Amino acid sequence: MKHASLHNRTLISLAVVALWAGGLVSSLAPSPVQAQPVGAPLVQGLPDFTALVDAVGPSVVNIRTLSRASETNNGNGTPDEQMLEFFRRFGIPIPPGMTPRGPRQERGPSEEAVPRGVGSGFVISADGYIMTNAHVVEGADELLVTLHDKREFKARVVGADRRTDVAVVKIEASGLSAVRLGDVNRLRVGEWVMAIGSPFGLENTVTAGIVSAKQRETGDFLPFIQTDVAINPGNSGGPLINMRGEVIGINSQIYSRSGGFQGISFAIPIDEAARVSEQLRTVGRVTRGRIGVRIDQVSKEVAESIGLGRPRGALVRSVEPDSPAAKAGVEPGDIILKFNGQDLERSVDLPRVVGNTAPGSRGTMTVFRRGGQRDLSVVVAELEPERSQPVAQAPQAAPPSSSGPAQALGLSLADLTAAQKRELGLQGGVRVAAVEGAAARAGLREGDVIMAVANTETPTLKDLETVLGRQDLNRPVNVLFRRGEWAQYVVIRPQR
Repeated sequence: MKHASLHNRTLISLAVVALWAGGLVSSLAPSPVQAQPVGAPLVQGLPDFTALVDAVGPSVVNIRTLSRASETNNGNGTPDEQMLEFFRRFGIPIPPGMTPRGPRQERGPSEEAVPRGVGSGFVISADGYIMTNAHVVEGADELLVTLHDKREFKARVVGADRRTDVAVVKIEASGLSAVRLGDVNRLRVGEWVMAIGSPFGLENTVTAGIVSAKQRETGDFLPFIQTDVAINPGNSGGPLINMRGEVIGINSQIYSRSGGFQGISFAIPIDEAARVSEQLRTVGRVTRGRIGVRIDQVSKEVAESIGLGRPRGALVRSVEPDSPAAKAGVEPGDIILKFNGQDLERSVDLPRVVGNTAPGSRGTMTVFRRGGQRDLSVVVAELEPERSQPVAQAPQAAPPSSSGPAQALGLSLADLTAAQKRELGLQGGVRVAAVEGAAARAGLREGDVIMAVANTETPTLKDLETVLGRQDLNRPVNVLFRRGEWAQYVVIRPQR
């Protein structure tokens, strides 16, 4: 009994201690409502894109461009044959189903269409209107559009706008599967997106990634969508698609030091592209407003020193004589803060807002001048259509060279000047001063900058001639070149 009594007292004591300890722990611990699960994942699993491909794939097209040249057919080959040669030279496995076509019949000298380039596009209406990039169709004499079901149509250019790099082409077809356009304002950084296109001519290629950034400043009239979706030459003009199966951009540019994909690609926001395409379809060209000012960013130092507070608006550097801005009373040194009630956070906002204003309409500007704000009324004029401009050439440009192996390919070349290198942001390269023959048939143009030949960098003309001197000029040679902000490859097939 004593043992039992002791045992009972022990149990009671432990129970009391347990109750007291439990109360203490309970008083120190957070309430169940405040407790948070440790390490709960915000994202689970990876997306399945198969439904998107099935939904949007039939609306994506391949666009091949042809140019007219008075040449005798001498075995330049079909686009498939050119691609096969490309794969062989670079040691890339040949994709299944890509086989050379049979030889064409020899023809006499004639105006024959020769392959010039390849791109992508997507159907925006069931009656055959297709959206793509302006640089895809620029300079082409013929366009061939291949649908998802392998039907091929000749297409005509309805209109193209170089400033936004948007073009609309038309094929004579009906009952086509058109894409759905999405809302770019709903797009979020980190969101999954998908691209379909024809990189290097490989039709219906699907790649995916995420939105890396929005409102990326790479152009005067467009803030681009930045992604890490794999984009390569041939993807240009194809759609960027969100997880709802809506097109939210046109794949347009890549950032690359090699000419190939390096993890950064840019797409034109579809809302901007849709506005442009609507004008192209209705009137065949895009009209934009202008007020006639040269502007710059407002720095933090300037904003603080003049009492503006934080940097915002567009600093007016100069005003064109007799321009709408001059008539409205705008002065150099003014900072334009608003246009038609829309705040301008950065200087690049002004040309976009004014550009979207109908020429001839009256607008209101709020400007900051000498410590105060004032409203000015302005009648918007029309921005003149953009003219074709070759790569800028300094007066002291080196004389072109047209001797040796370069001449055999139809190239007249010159070293880039120091001023041209600074303007283009290049360490080196060789400028195409004139082009004909095989190089012209491959698509090179005057003003292009050759960066590499046969996978070897060519920072100077001497380097290029050395590389060409080691090549068998009876065989195709690949050339990496830059045109404006674009880097791409061509394969020059010498005449045999």
